Amino acid sequence: MLYLLALIGAVTLAVLLWKAYGPASRPPTRVVGPDDDPEFLWKVEREVHRRRTEGTSGPDSPSGD
Repeated sequence: MLYLLALIGAVTLAVLLWKAYGPASRPPTRVVGPDDDPEFLWKVEREVHRRRTEGTSGPDSPSGD
C-alpha cells in the first residue's frame, strides 16, 4: 500500500514538473517585416499614387540638377 501511494505521489510530481517546466505548447510567433505587412504596403502605394497625381517630387525622384 505504501508503494502504491509513493508511486501516485511520484507520478503526480512528475506531471506537475512537466507542466511547469516542459516544452511550451504554443508555436513561436512570427515577426512580420514591413515588406510583408499589407497595411504598410497599402500606405506606400497610396503615397506613391498621391505623389504621381500631384506631380511633386519625392526624395527618390530625379531632381534634374
